[in-house]
Amino acid sequence: MGIKWDEFFITGDPLILGSQIAIALTMLGIVAGLTYLKRWKWLWREWLTTVDHKRIGIMYIISAVLMFFRGGMDGLLMKAQTSRPEMTFLDAQHYNEIFTTHGVIMILFMAMPFLIGIMNVVIPLQIGARDVAFPQLNALSFWLFFGGAMLFNISFVIGGSPDAGWTSYFPLAGKEFSPGIGNNYYAVALQIAGIGTLLSGINFIVTILKMRTKGMTLMRMPMFSWTTLITSVIIVAAFPIFTVALGLMTFDRLYGTHFFTLSGGGLDMLWANLFWLWGHPEVYIVALPAFGIFSEVIATFSRKSLFGYKSMVISIVGIALLSMVVWVHHFYTMGAGPAVNSFFSITTMMIAVPTGVKMFNWLFTMRHGRIRTTTAMMWALAFVPCFVIGGVTGVMLAMGAADYQYHNTLFLVAHFHYVLIPGVVFAVFAGLYYWWPKMFGFMLNERLGKWHFWLFVIGFNVTFMPMFFLGLKGAVRRSYTFSVESGFSNLFLVSALGSVVLAAGFAVFCYNIYWSTRHADRNIPGDPWNARTLEWATASPVQAYNFAKLPVVDRLDAFWHMKKANSPELTLKQDEIADIHMPNNSGLPFVMGVVFGVAGFLLVFEWHLAAAAAALGIFACLIVRSFDYNDGYHVHKEEVEKTEKAWRLREGEVNHYVG
Repeated sequence: MGIKWDEFFITGDPLILGSQIAIALTMLGIVAGLTYLKRWKWLWREWLTTVDHKRIGIMYIISAVLMFFRGGMDGLLMKAQTSRPEMTFLDAQHYNEIFTTHGVIMILFMAMPFLIGIMNVVIPLQIGARDVAFPQLNALSFWLFFGGAMLFNISFVIGGSPDAGWTSYFPLAGKEFSPGIGNNYYAVALQIAGIGTLLSGINFIVTILKMRTKGMTLMRMPMFSWTTLITSVIIVAAFPIFTVALGLMTFDRLYGTHFFTLSGGGLDMLWANLFWLWGHPEVYIVALPAFGIFSEVIATFSRKSLFGYKSMVISIVGIALLSMVVWVHHFYTMGAGPAVNSFFSITTMMIAVPTGVKMFNWLFTMRHGRIRTTTAMMWALAFVPCFVIGGVTGVMLAMGAADYQYHNTLFLVAHFHYVLIPGVVFAVFAGLYYWWPKMFGFMLNERLGKWHFWLFVIGFNVTFMPMFFLGLKGAVRRSYTFSVESGFSNLFLVSALGSVVLAAGFAVFCYNIYWSTRHADRNIPGDPWNARTLEWATASPVQAYNFAKLPVVDRLDAFWHMKKANSPELTLKQDEIADIHMPNNSGLPFVMGVVFGVAGFLLVFEWHLAAAAAALGIFACLIVRSFDYNDGYHVHKEEVEKTEKAWRLREGEVNHYVG
C-alpha cells in the first residue's frame, strides 16, 4: 500500500503546519459559534436538509468562494516561488503538488460550483417553474460535489496531495512513478464529485424540457436557460467518459490492473485520449453558461433585446458539437501524425466561427443601446477584449505546426487563463452582482464593486500578459525555478506583482459581501435593474414557492413586454391564490454525501474491507429512498396571500413599472 503511518499527517513544512492550525481553529470556531448561538437545529432544518433550488444554489456559491480562496492561495504561492530566480520558498515536490491542486480546484471545485450555483438559483425562475424537476436529486448532487471537494482538499494535510498535474498523465500518475496515495485522492474525490455533476446535468435537462411555464417555447427561452440546457447536454455526454477513465485509473492504482501502465502492457495514450475527450468539452461546460450570463447582463444594461437571438442559439449548438471533436489538439506533439493533426487543427479553428458570431451579437446589442455602467455591466465590457486575446492566441495554438513551438511553454498557460478568467470568472462576478438581490434581498455595494472590478482586471492582465512573452522566450510551464542567466527575472517579477493586485481585488469582493450583508438597504423592489426575464417578476429574495401564480408568456423577453403593456399578468387577484404543493426537506442526500466521503477516504488509503463496509451505507440509503413515500406539503393560500402582500405593496414594485 505504500503508506508510512508516521506520515499520515503531513508534518515538517511550516506552511502546512500553519494551515493545519488554521483549519483546526476555524472548525473549533464554527462549532463554538453554532453552539453558543444555538443554531444547530436551524443549520439542519434550513440548510443541510434543504431541497429548495435557491438555497442549494447559494451553498454551491459559498463553496465556490471558499475554493476560490484555496485555489488562489495556491496561485499566490506559485507566484512567490517564481518571483525571483532560484528561489527556495517551495521545493520541487511542494510546487508539483500546488500546481496540481490549483488546477483541479479552480476548474472543478471553483468554476463549476459557481456556475451550477447560479444555474440552480436562476433557471427555475427564468422558465417560470417552482423548482427543478428532481429536488432531492438536486440536493444529492450538491452533497456529492461537496463530499468530493472536501475529500480532495484534505489531501494536503492528510496523506499528501496529488502531484501529477491537473491532467494526471500516465505513466507519471501511475504507482510506478507516484507510489504515495496523493493520486488516489485525485481518482476517488473527482469520481464522487463527478457523479454529482452528472446528476445535475440530467436534472437541468429534464427541468428545462418539461417544466417551462405556459407559452415558453424553446425559442422564447432566455439565453442563460439556453446555454444551461446545452451545457447540461455536454455534461451528460462528456462526464461518463471521465467516470470510466477515473474508474480505470482507480483499478490501476488500487488493484494492480494495467489499463494505462506501459510496464504491464497498458497504453498511457488511452488516458490522454479519455481525459481530453472529457477535458475539452469541460472547457465549454464552464464557458457556455458564462456566455449566457453575459447575454442577460448586456441585454439588461444596454436596455435592448439581445441582437441575433437565433444566430446565438445556433452558435451555442455549433460550439457544443465542435467541442466533442477537437480533443487531440491537446497533444499534437505526441505522434499522431500530420493527417490527424490537420483534421483536429481545422475542427479547432472552426470553433472560432460561432464564438465570433456571439461576440458580434454582444457588440451589436450594445450598439445604440442606452448603456448603464453598473458593476455587472463593467465585467461584461471587460470580458470582450480580454476574451478576444484568449481566443486569438487559441487559434494560434490550434495550428498543429505552430503548436510545436508553443508546446509546454507559459504561452499556453497565459492563453488558458485569458480564456477561463474572462470567460468564466468575469461572468461569475457579473452574475453575482446582477442576481445577488434575487438571492439575498439586498444589493452588493456598487462603489466597492468597482474597486473590486478595477483591481481584479488590472491584476489579471499584469499577472498573465507577461506569461505570453515568457512563453515566447522559452520559459516552460510546471518548472519550479529558473536561472538568472535565462533572462526571465523581470517578467516573472511583474507577473508576481500582478497576482498580488489580483488577490487584492478578490479581497475587496469578500469585504463587499461582508459590508453589504451588514449595511445594505433591504427595502429593494423585485426588479431593481429594470430587467427583461421572468426571475425579476417575483420578490427579492424569492419566496420558497417562487411564483404565487405561474406566469404565462407569449414572446421573448416576456417580463419586459409585460411591464411595457402594464399586463394583468403582473397583478395577482384574490381568486388566483391557491394552495401550493412543495417538496419536503430531506436529510438523506446529506447522509449519502457523508457516506460517500467516508467510503472514498477509506478507499484512498486502500483499506478495502472498511471501504466496502462503508459503501454498504450507500446501498442502505438507496433502499431507504426507495421506500420514502413522503409526498411533500402545501403552502396554504392564507400564507401565500400574506407573503405576496408583503412585497407587492412595496413602493416601486414590478406591477407599478412601465419600462
